[in-house]
Amino acid sequence: MEATEKSEETVSNVTKKLPGTVNWGTATTIAVFAGMFYGGSKEAAASVSKDAEVTLKLGSTPDKREQYRLIRDAMEKRFIRVTRGSIVGGVRLGMFTAAFYGLQNLLAEKRGVHDVFNVAAAGSATAATFGLILPGSLKWRARNLAMGSVLGAAFCFPLGWLHLKLVEKANEGNEALAYPSAIQKGESKSGVGAAIQRLEESLNK
Repeated sequence: MEATEKSEETVSNVTKKLPGTVNWGTATTIAVFAGMFYGGSKEAAASVSKDAEVTLKLGSTPDKREQYRLIRDAMEKRFIRVTRGSIVGGVRLGMFTAAFYGLQNLLAEKRGVHDVFNVAAAGSATAATFGLILPGSLKWRARNLAMGSVLGAAFCFPLGWLHLKLVEKANEGNEALAYPSAIQKGESKSGVGAAIQRLEESLNK
């Protein structure tokens, strides 16, 4: 009895995931890798001009040892720039995504419903927070806070509406695919029940 009561308590304590909500951990992980790729690619593209400068220096340096030193220094600096860009890009995009989807899930859990207002509020709060922590004067941060809150809501509202509509259409398609199978199961069960009933009637005779 105690085991069944505990199992019932655990089942009741598990919160049902609302349709349209995104897994916070998966989204953050994808955002970190995407930010790392973007930051590294950006720094690698920016280092092309640096490589051109090194090539000019190599042409004007006849000493082989000096050329080797220039190439080694250029490769080390390029590696450091790309690595730093990857780390910074991954951290920034990962933090933004974690805050955005974390606020969405929190609002959906508190309100009991996941709609476009959760997405708009999460986007507004996240953009305002990141605008506030940007370096600059107090006036500049207040301006970023106001602009981030407005632009975040304006940008996330249509995206949230589109996302929820796509989720709704996908759920309708899944239900339409599952409905014929349910009918077939019901028909098969009714056929088996009828056969059993006929067998019982024949035995009673």
